[in-house]
Amino acid sequence: MGEPSRRGRTARSPSVIGAAAVRHVAKLAKSLKATPQLHVLTVVPRLSKAAEKEFGKVGPERYYDRQAEAALEPLRPLLKRSKLDVVERKAIGEAVQTILAEAKAAKADMIVIGSHGKGAIKTLLIGSVTQKVVALSPVPVLVVH
Repeated sequence: MGEPSRRGRTARSPSVIGAAAVRHVAKLAKSLKATPQLHVLTVVPRLSKAAEKEFGKVGPERYYDRQAEAALEPLRPLLKRSKLDVVERKAIGEAVQTILAEAKAAKADMIVIGSHGKGAIKTLLIGSVTQKVVALSPVPVLVVH
């Protein structure tokens, strides 16, 4: 699973959290008359201008592609078994604004997002992508933990 945290709990990897979200959506989809379209979005944080310059002309795009692929690859077998209509999307940018913009562009009826469960103190200090998406989303948000 993940690396043990300082409190002795096991940290959950993004692929574990993503798999939990996919399983939950697949279970919900069974109760619907029509198969929903599932947009699986991977947001890769933008590199600094200095890092992009260091990578050269094609380097940043390769980096972004590799990061997105590393996040999506472990989910693909589960996505295939789910029999959902899946659209894979990669976006580069800040997570909250990018998730909300992509949901709007896709005319999403709902956002399903995984939560890392980092703990109350850390969340209070730095905020959480999930909390911000819940607070700012114009559509319902389902949080899978």
